[in-house]
Amino acid sequence: MTDMRPLLIFDSGVGGLSVLRPIRALLPTAPIVYVADSAGYPYGTKRAAEIEARVPALLGRMVERFDPELIVIACNTASTIALDAVRSALDLPIVGTVPAIKPAAALSKSRVIGVLGTEATVKQPYVDMLSGEFASDCIVLRHGSAELVDLAEAKLRGEATDAAAYRRVLAGLLDQPDGDRMDVVVLACTHFPLVQEELEAAAPHPLRFVDGSEGIARRTAWLTQDHVWPTEPSEGLALFTSRDPELQAYRPGFERFGLRLVEPQASTCEPFALAFRGDKVYGLPERPRGAEFLGLSAHFRGCD
Repeated sequence: MTDMRPLLIFDSGVGGLSVLRPIRALLPTAPIVYVADSAGYPYGTKRAAEIEARVPALLGRMVERFDPELIVIACNTASTIALDAVRSALDLPIVGTVPAIKPAAALSKSRVIGVLGTEATVKQPYVDMLSGEFASDCIVLRHGSAELVDLAEAKLRGEATDAAAYRRVLAGLLDQPDGDRMDVVVLACTHFPLVQEELEAAAPHPLRFVDGSEGIARRTAWLTQDHVWPTEPSEGLALFTSRDPELQAYRPGFERFGLRLVEPQASTCEPFALAFRGDKVYGLPERPRGAEFLGLSAHFRGCD
């Protein structure tokens, strides 16, 4: 019997579209719901504790609303920080995003590879672990770039971007010691494959760019191999977690990926609180009363 439960693709912005593309190639009739957490964007400059509290709470609301068959956290930052917390909180398959260090090391001839991600991702211990396990004989250079995330967002909105900006981003790797020998770059943010052509054009010498989207798609297909998908493809849904009129500029870009932009419902972006005490974050369902008397400073984000 056909099951209409969707795949839910989640990111802080539009980067998850680079993961949606290979998923659609393998599962062309799977219903899709794409959620961009615009109220929390960007993740890459936030504290890890905030992301670890925010993502499970938000995805819990998405599960209540859409009842997905599986969730793909199509965000390296959210995956490296909050994947375990999400899997503990939700009783359904969760596919995360892993920096493609293993295939990069296999491809490198010079044994110098770069990891280009957000500031939050490149400093995670998980990247240390992957480098030690799969690239121990390589020099692994890292650079975090919030600018490149914004460039990918601008491109999907149809805005022109400056070629010099891509050269500036790559210089963050190439100008490091041994950077001139680098031959493979891991795109460790799902936004970055959306501007891969621009990065290739900006590179002063040939570079290979790799990302984990194909592996994510294969894992998604394997975990849903017993699911009976519809016989015909359908239009997917895309929604933001904030109500900023400027987000309508993304509509044509989403349509190119077969997604219809819909307005968020109150249940999607009902205000909630992240309260901080030192380095610990407490997710609260609503604005707490007397938080200041508990020694908590609170940050409230819902629909803007």
